Amino acid sequence: MPRRVLSSGRPVQPEIRVTARTVPGRIAGMTAQFLPGLRLAEEYHAEVVRPLLYETFPGLPYSAARLGSGSEVLGFDSERSTDHDWGPRLQIFLTAGDVKSHAADIIAMFANRIPASFRGYPTAFPRSGEPGGEVRHWVEVAGLGAWLTDRLGFDPRQPATLLDWLATPTQRLAEITAGGVFHDGLGELSPARTRLAWYPRDMWLYVLACQWQRISQEEAFVGRCAEAGDDLGSAVVTARLARDLMRLCLLMHRSYPPYSKWLGTAFGRLRGAGRVAAPLTAALSASSWLGRQRHLCQAYEATAAWHNELGVTEPLDIRTRRFWDRPYQVLNAGRFTAALLAEVADPRIRRLPSTGASDQFIDSTDALENIQFLRDTIAAALRPEDRDFACGGPGAG
Repeated sequence: MPRRVLSSGRPVQPEIRVTARTVPGRIAGMTAQFLPGLRLAEEYHAEVVRPLLYETFPGLPYSAARLGSGSEVLGFDSERSTDHDWGPRLQIFLTAGDVKSHAADIIAMFANRIPASFRGYPTAFPRSGEPGGEVRHWVEVAGLGAWLTDRLGFDPRQPATLLDWLATPTQRLAEITAGGVFHDGLGELSPARTRLAWYPRDMWLYVLACQWQRISQEEAFVGRCAEAGDDLGSAVVTARLARDLMRLCLLMHRSYPPYSKWLGTAFGRLRGAGRVAAPLTAALSASSWLGRQRHLCQAYEATAAWHNELGVTEPLDIRTRRFWDRPYQVLNAGRFTAALLAEVADPRIRRLPSTGASDQFIDSTDALENIQFLRDTIAAALRPEDRDFACGGPGAG
């Protein structure tokens, strides 16, 4: 039997059967079959939202997508995800003028005409944590520029500046460049996503250098903590180094690292991730600092080999070595930092502090959720004349 194909040309994947035993906390009225949220959104647009728009607002230019927050945007949703803020949902983007003229009428039309369910899922449900728990549909109608600026702190329809790249957490960049665009009648959403697909080359080299710098600053502490009688501290440092290596591997593979809930999932989906994942797993479960150190060194060398495969610097020695005259084995990761910075062509980026982008030195969820705070923080660290410098296109090679 031929496979069904959506309007986008993407084949429909077979539905995944689940049972109540494996899916605690499902939303009320959920179908017995789980559909990945992006597929659900695409079909919802094709079969419900688009026909209603064409019937009631013929000729209205719009773009439709599922972007922003939500595990389905990154492709990480599962049956568990359906217990809150999950279901048929997407964004409808209009021009600024059409938002003023038509948004209220479109929202009201959807409220009156969207069916109560789609593919067995309720189309109206409350937002978790929202006072009063109002039940409503989740077809968001917004101006494209305003929505993008609210999520990112800038409008990527224009070239991103040094401030824009440094202030925006990789989670936010992932939320805009992942997901799905189902229709781009405005002709602006897809080009904006392309602009953000990956860092400009010099910016990429810089964030890689800063990530190696983080590793260089703590790689000797696994042994030093234990030598001081602090085995718990040694284990904590090991976990920090594992997280930094995972983020580094994602950055090397041109994949924006997501926040902690999905970091391991994203890392595990990298091709060849096992060469680093296996020793990291062993390091985290080791019962002695020598075991942690041995497995971390394997992970360091595998990551260093990946660096050499990128070809962005001259090949570096991937072997670990003693930390000065102390009995600890380290990679001496600062060598990679120096080599990467030497390849940065733009002097504005080359003279930046080694702190990196906002989520390389800020670890507070509240801070990372506050885009204006991040922009103010980065602006304070930049020379005024560098803040609005527009970086080049996405890095390559």
